[in-house]
Amino acid sequence: MRPLRRSHPILLTLAILAGIVLQTQGAKAAETRDIIVAGGCFWCVEADFERVRGVKEAVSGYTGGTVANPTYKQVTAGGTGHYEAVKITYDSGVIDRSRLYDLFFRSIDPTDAGGQFCDRGQSYATAIFVSNSAERAAAEKAKAEAQAALGRTIVTPILDAKAFYDAEDYHQDYYKGTNRVLTRFGPILQKDAYKRYREGCGRDQRIKQLWGNDAPFVGN
Repeated sequence: MRPLRRSHPILLTLAILAGIVLQTQGAKAAETRDIIVAGGCFWCVEADFERVRGVKEAVSGYTGGTVANPTYKQVTAGGTGHYEAVKITYDSGVIDRSRLYDLFFRSIDPTDAGGQFCDRGQSYATAIFVSNSAERAAAEKAKAEAQAALGRTIVTPILDAKAFYDAEDYHQDYYKGTNRVLTRFGPILQKDAYKRYREGCGRDQRIKQLWGNDAPFVGN
């Protein structure tokens, strides 16, 4: 029996090494990935998705158009073909793209082809931008399921991805900014200006009207 007792430290070491290997393989299986969506005002999309467990970052930007390195003024003036969009970086080991697409459809008015809420024009329209067949399949499935759940035609297109350009620094994390900005309410904190804009634009009211208790980012 003594040889068996001596083998215990060896067996324990092997078990620990096996556990480390399995943990390493699991860590490699979980990748950081991106999706790009346009849902009207990029401040709002960014604010919504940075609340989602598994999302590491959401960056406001411009995509879908033909003008390189566009400015906010150029995009909102029209003619560039760009959408206000958000690149969402997520941990695929915590949340998958299908779930993110589901959340996206339920955070917008996908029946409106002319913009979103009070923001009108092509630059504020909704879209999903895909880079490969797996993203397209997941987006198409989420769109079909959202349309069945809503019972209305969804006009949000699924488009081939183009270059994504980060928006100006002052647009990033606008919803939690502490700088003072001048508004029609006078000079107020940026985060307070965002809240007033979102409420005044009717975003949450319309989403609640459409999706009811399925709206993920609106108080139920």
